[in-house]
Amino acid sequence: MTKSELEKKKSTTRALFMSGMEQAEIAERVGVSRVTISKWCVADRWKEARAAKNITRPELVNKLLLTIDNLITQVNESEDPTLIGGLSDKLAKLSAVIEKLDKKANVVDAIDVFTAFSKWLEFRAKTDPEVTIELIKQINRFQDMFIIESVGKGSLAG
Repeated sequence: MTKSELEKKKSTTRALFMSGMEQAEIAERVGVSRVTISKWCVADRWKEARAAKNITRPELVNKLLLTIDNLITQVNESEDPTLIGGLSDKLAKLSAVIEKLDKKANVVDAIDVFTAFSKWLEFRAKTDPEVTIELIKQINRFQDMFIIESVGKGSLAG
């Protein structure tokens, strides 16, 4: 097998793996041994990439909130002074992570919406004389300013 063919198989294998398919099924479909697939997974960290792709920010926030709830329950049930003392620090750290996830999600969501809106404007410009290149440029400039200022402030609406 040539290097090019091997790279194509590896690329196909990664795509199937990222879609959630099991290694044994991929091996059968692509014609590569399961051991080879396993080596590629470890070397290129495919499992971590698949996990990151499949876990959404809202899911992460929910898991963190459940962790906070479990911590509070454990501390309340134990009545251990050392656990009670460390609880506030743990809660502060988990709360900070949740806040960062929420802020990041808002900026990413805004960028996604602005991108879709810009594409819609470009499509609309083909049939609507009011939607000019100058108008699109001006809207894009304001969208860019909004994103930059939002990132600087740490939240979207100001």
